[in-house]
Amino acid sequence: MTMTGSLPLYIYVDGSCEENRDVTASTPAGWGFCVVSGDNGVGRGRGEVVLERSGVVVTDEDAESYLGAEVGSNNTAELSAVAQAMRWLLAEGGSQAVVIRGDSQYALNIASAVWRAKANRGLALSTQALWSEVASLRSLTPEHVRAHRGHRWNERADHLAFRAMQGEDALPLQFWKPGRR
Repeated sequence: MTMTGSLPLYIYVDGSCEENRDVTASTPAGWGFCVVSGDNGVGRGRGEVVLERSGVVVTDEDAESYLGAEVGSNNTAELSAVAQAMRWLLAEGGSQAVVIRGDSQYALNIASAVWRAKANRGLALSTQALWSEVASLRSLTPEHVRAHRGHRWNERADHLAFRAMQGEDALPLQFWKPGRR
């Protein structure tokens, strides 16, 4: 609970990279996140989706949206999802507590500076800086969820990331079913 007594916002993050071997700067990778209000964490889809965002991992240093990713990979996609969620939180400007849920322990532990990055250091440092800035303004808690176990909102974040990686639009929520990529 926050000081105002409101329930936290839940943000589900995920990344996707179809060919996650011998990755390069041109390897397609996508990230996605969905913001859910009123979630209870059980995974059956309680709550209301407030916002969804997705995109591709940017490896072009000259691009305005560059966060430090040198390659497109599953790990850079997962970190990008967390970083993009942090950017949205900073722009949103609220004070409500936030729980970030993802199926990548790597991304959650790197972003929250529990682990030190050995690879993807530029992106890791950018993500940690964004996390730290958000955490200075509101309560921010990472929580791991198991991947591909039918958790509705984690599956939705997976869908958003997969479709972004494929260069396709996500299906509208009302036409999408968990497990459908």
